[in-house]
Amino acid sequence: MPADSNGRAAPLIVAVSLFMENMDSTVIATSLPAIARDIGTNPLALKLAVTSYLLSLAIFIPASGWTADRFGARNVFRIAIGVFVLGSIGCALSHSLTDFVAARIFQGMGGAMMTPVGRLIVVRSIDKERLLNAMSLLTIPALIGPICGPPLGGFITTYASWHWIFIINVPIGLLGIVLATRYIPDIRTEYPYPFDLAGFILSGVAIGGLAFGLSVAGLEFLPNSVVAALLGVGAVSGVAYVIYAQRAPAPILDLRLLKLPTFRASIFGGFMFRLGVGAIPFLLPLLLQIGFGLSPFQSGLITFTSALGSMFMKAAATTVLKRLGYRNVLLYNSLVSAVFIAACASFVHGMPFSAMIAILLVGGFFRSLQFTSVNTIAYAEVEPPVMSRATSMVAAFQQLSLSTGVAVGALVVEITLRLKQSPTMGVTDFPPAFLAISLLSAAAALIFMQLPLDAGAELSGRRVASSAVERRA
Repeated sequence: MPADSNGRAAPLIVAVSLFMENMDSTVIATSLPAIARDIGTNPLALKLAVTSYLLSLAIFIPASGWTADRFGARNVFRIAIGVFVLGSIGCALSHSLTDFVAARIFQGMGGAMMTPVGRLIVVRSIDKERLLNAMSLLTIPALIGPICGPPLGGFITTYASWHWIFIINVPIGLLGIVLATRYIPDIRTEYPYPFDLAGFILSGVAIGGLAFGLSVAGLEFLPNSVVAALLGVGAVSGVAYVIYAQRAPAPILDLRLLKLPTFRASIFGGFMFRLGVGAIPFLLPLLLQIGFGLSPFQSGLITFTSALGSMFMKAAATTVLKRLGYRNVLLYNSLVSAVFIAACASFVHGMPFSAMIAILLVGGFFRSLQFTSVNTIAYAEVEPPVMSRATSMVAAFQQLSLSTGVAVGALVVEITLRLKQSPTMGVTDFPPAFLAISLLSAAAALIFMQLPLDAGAELSGRRVASSAVERRA
């Protein structure tokens, strides 16, 4: 295996695979009408393909850590890409709703393994001193995928065929398998812990019920009673898992990791922050297309500017964290990012598009910095033997937070419509939603302010003079 002297090969390979997965999860949205016509169903029924993919992700993510430890992270990563590619081919060859949903579930199984196992490869193969640079590469697909997915899907569907949305994953996936074989080390755990079947069932039902229920809440896709049942079963299973995990010797989602201050801040503070970020790709296209009458492609070109901001931040993130420290960046940048989310409430008729683009561009810059900080601080105090459980837990909470953000944004818009007693959605119905999710993102500062001053110093290389005195005290 060629030596990766600068530690960039593995992060870049993982980043490309994560981009493929993030892109595919959102690119389908604008193509649903065309797909529905072709396979002989209606777009509303085809929503099941979107939610079934999310459900598959939520259920299988907790098992990713154990699978990587048992069979080797590189092997699982390559198999996950292969499963995702086969699922993509199945989607392209589907001739009925049943075929399409089954292919999406199979595709979601691959996606559930790609994300956490890809991160596990990065954190295990790269020293903590270089982890910050490596993880900053992984924030780009998470930000770009959901934003440029819809316009790309609209472009492909309009000027080619919806089948190409899934076919383009084939060469990308095959290249990823070859590069992973060549450049990613085969890191294994010498003594993998036994598989926690009871924990897998409880956590799968909990995360699946909550993520799936929140994803369809407010979309009039399922009856309210069914949505309530999903959320109720998910909540009860979640409580049951918490009780069970306290006694289990090796729980599939190890809640004992929450005793680590940096990991706890990443989980809970990151959850609050992602509520706002998760709602943006849902609210912005609706505002621009319904409120301003833009086409999906036009609105996608505007929302893509926030992804450009995130790419500009990638080069500066390491320097900013070294100079200011994790605690200061996480605390104050969460407030700054929330301000730019709230600024989207000013998008009304008469506002120049150039002003909107400027807000999205700068907002994407600060959100990228927050993503990089949250994603890396999680592993500052995690020991190698439990790293796989840490990556599974981070991925599970990320999936749940993004689903919750969409649900909150949709709920606020629905409440606004009911208060004005009008079924027609317009520009004025979105500002309350942007303000609400910005407040939730800003609340993350209350969690980050509890971090010690030298939190993440081993990652950023920054040393706080007073930290040694505090530890001695």
